[in-house]
Amino acid sequence: MSCGEPHETDCSEVLDHLYEFLDHEMPDSDCTKFEVHFEECSPCLEKYGLEQAVKKLVKRCCGHDDVPSDLRSKVMGRIDLIRSGQAVPEQDVVAESQLPSAAGE
Repeated sequence: MSCGEPHETDCSEVLDHLYEFLDHEMPDSDCTKFEVHFEECSPCLEKYGLEQAVKKLVKRCCGHDDVPSDLRSKVMGRIDLIRSGQAVPEQDVVAESQLPSAAGE
């Protein structure tokens, strides 16, 4: 996504690190760059607003449950693999597909 206009901070960089911005997991200098970008780029601002709304909804609906640290580690590891362009190991996908569903099927 891009508005087609040149920016000091490229749209792809903003979108690649949007969740870090939303979660306040980046240096203040980078946050400032992103804020300036959102002022200049309405498509990225719209995407930011959508992701912020989803994050608030998830927190409201699921924010009361503590996430086990091993689950968080697995999820973050997969996100890192996907971001780096690596495939998720097949044995993980197969093992998860064999788990019983939450409905007890």
